[in-house]
Amino acid sequence: MDTNESFSAGEVVYVIIRNPHAQDVANVQQAAVIQNPEKPEELALFIHETYYPITEELAIYKSEEEAEQVFHEAFGASNEEGDWFG
Repeated sequence: MDTNESFSAGEVVYVIIRNPHAQDVANVQQAAVIQNPEKPEELALFIHETYYPITEELAIYKSEEEAEQVFHEAFGASNEEGDWFG
């Protein structure tokens, strides 16, 4: 599946992202879909001042509600904006 077909530049999405300092901790984070500055023919996510290529390994959702539901199913806790859960 071509993951770029599912999103368009300028779209706001939600991802379940792990804390880089504690891999057993994750949260739902808002991200922007942008043209990848390193590969302009591809899209990337812009989160925390960092670009992430869009791959099938990322948990990307069109709505915050959907991301929160999957987060709750995976981690057993509801997320409040900015909080990390383990």
